[in-house]
Amino acid sequence: MTDAGPESAMRDRWAPPANWPAVSHAKVRAMLTAPGQPFEMETVAIAGRPTRVWKNAPPTLRAIVEASRAHGDTLCTIYRDERVSFEAGFRATAALARHLRECGITKGDRVALAMRNLPEWPVAFFAITALGAICVPINAWWTAEELAFGLGDSGSKAIICDAERWDRVREIRDNLPDLETCIVSRAEAPLEGARRLEDILGTSDAWANLPDQGLPPADISPDDDATIFYTSGTTGNPKGALGSHRSICTNVLSSKYNLAVAPLRRGEMPPEPEPKTVLLVIPLFHVTACSAAMVGYFVSGHTMVFMHHWDAEEAMRIIERERVNLTGGVPTVAWQLLDHPARGNYDLSSLELVTYGGAPAAPELVRRIHDEFGAAPGSGWGMTETMATVTGHVAEDYLNRPDSCGPPVAVADLKIMSLDGTRELPVGEVGELYAFGPMVAKGYWNRPDATAESFIDGWMRTGDLARLDEEGFCYIVDRAKDMVIRGGENIYSSEVENVLYEHPAVSDAAVIGLPHRQLGEEPAAVVHLASGESASEAELQEWVAARLAHFKVPVRIAFTDDTLPRNANGKILKKDLRGLFGVASG
Repeated sequence: MTDAGPESAMRDRWAPPANWPAVSHAKVRAMLTAPGQPFEMETVAIAGRPTRVWKNAPPTLRAIVEASRAHGDTLCTIYRDERVSFEAGFRATAALARHLRECGITKGDRVALAMRNLPEWPVAFFAITALGAICVPINAWWTAEELAFGLGDSGSKAIICDAERWDRVREIRDNLPDLETCIVSRAEAPLEGARRLEDILGTSDAWANLPDQGLPPADISPDDDATIFYTSGTTGNPKGALGSHRSICTNVLSSKYNLAVAPLRRGEMPPEPEPKTVLLVIPLFHVTACSAAMVGYFVSGHTMVFMHHWDAEEAMRIIERERVNLTGGVPTVAWQLLDHPARGNYDLSSLELVTYGGAPAAPELVRRIHDEFGAAPGSGWGMTETMATVTGHVAEDYLNRPDSCGPPVAVADLKIMSLDGTRELPVGEVGELYAFGPMVAKGYWNRPDATAESFIDGWMRTGDLARLDEEGFCYIVDRAKDMVIRGGENIYSSEVENVLYEHPAVSDAAVIGLPHRQLGEEPAAVVHLASGESASEAELQEWVAARLAHFKVPVRIAFTDDTLPRNANGKILKKDLRGLFGVASG
């Protein structure tokens, strides 16, 4: 199917400087990946398939945490009044790894990690993976029943969790025969059947005084199993995507590659890397935070600031106090910072980059980040099954193509396939997006049928509808299951949502399909208005009608007092919205 592009031409579109781009995207790629350059590539066999990889990528997560000691007293994490240096964090990681080894954890064992973003999260993650064990980051929002599924499906032999998660794990512990060891952090009540993490490591302010013992020995190769991240699927049980050390370590250079492109496109040399302060508000149990952010920060020496829970005004206080340079994660974070009525009370001038992935963003958001924050906007695309980053762009490239998630990084390939998977489609046509590269997961844990359906000769069938332009920039137009088909006409929900976002009163929007006896489906929208703003259903329908074809105008618009429900990686739970129109979820 051919996509003619959004019918609503970008009004007030960013106007590139006369000399931009100074260098073509193809030439920038050639410069960055030339022999001897930091992003040089080589071809290796992964599962028997020739695959381009970053020649200089860290080989394993163990190598990354060992190298992080070079950052010394630089702060690794800030949480409330707790400040942990890289050296202190390494000593805690080594001590916990040794304890896990004493508990019988060996290479290939699964160890679950279930807690909110705390200083001990990266300590536990690297302690597990430095042994060659497989870390299973568990969704901290899951109920006891969901936790039981994740722990049982993965066959986790141990769990490291915080007290809140332990309260749920206790309920289902007797039904998990594989679970032998439980370590709990920040528990105030006495523990039965578990050990306090503080009895092993002490509190975070004492980690710097732990003995300098180093990690226990382990033999780990790049393609060994490292992680199982569960998908955020909204139907059926989640699937565990099995990642290797190579797939997660690939992101270290992929993220740096995307940042290096922007200055070269201006005709400038990339600046020398320097540590930054990052407000990391998305959960570390998701690949966006863990793989695309945290793991690379251990290489770069960036400081991560954690929050107990997301609150836009508290985030602004932190940005001002800690002089935060980078934040984002999902578009909702940027929207709430921009639209908060108290924004003018805080100095946010330290922000240099606001970047996100995991969910599409309206072009209006891209412009506002640039105009109102004076920061570079950035976006990328990936999924749990690709261990996060596959595409990305920042600054001028994103401003110039605000409806794109960027081109693939140099070690990744994309193709657009017909929906029946039988043929590759030409440039400009919309079909299902397939991704290939060293970041792609090995498959689904204990799900051979699902693996065979989604992982085809190393290519990941994403379920996203997308198109590629002549320069390889990717445009996600919808999830295949979210596309509304009205009387045979395809309506991409993101196109209608972007037009709604451009209305000054709208701060959150989602388009879904409602059943119709003759047409099959009709589009409807759910909208959350910005603080102090007002708009009626008729007004928003007229707004869309002035910019899109009539058949794309929502036939009904429901308003909600709260922002729309999302899963951990920022995707709107559209099935939960149908009840607003008297339609059963599904």
